[in-house]
Amino acid sequence: MSTFHRIWIEQCFAARRIMQEHDEVSALDYLIGEKLMSFVATAEVRPEFARELPSFVATAREIFRADVIRAYVDHLERIYQDGEKAARDRGEPTDDDGLTSSPDEWAQERQRLERLRELLTAPLLGTG
Repeated sequence: MSTFHRIWIEQCFAARRIMQEHDEVSALDYLIGEKLMSFVATAEVRPEFARELPSFVATAREIFRADVIRAYVDHLERIYQDGEKAARDRGEPTDDDGLTSSPDEWAQERQRLERLRELLTAPLLGTG
């Protein structure tokens, strides 16, 4: 049986290493902005990832202080809002990589960001 859904464990170790060797922002970009965001999307369609999500989030919350996480998620939301506004202003729904994104895709990303915020900033993280 594949254990790819447990890749988050290695990614958390890597984030700690990035923080030691580089800086906290680089570690946040890697773990939350890239890996956790992707994991949240995958968890929407893969139950084995959904089962691992609370553990991944709990470990991310151990790695970074709560105030740092809140500020970083605010930063992600600003970047996303700026990208969505720029796409609307151009008249073409595109993402930062120039790939076409539909309004439904923008809405899904907004929902994922909100879910990420809820998971990372909730006073208590439920595992049930």
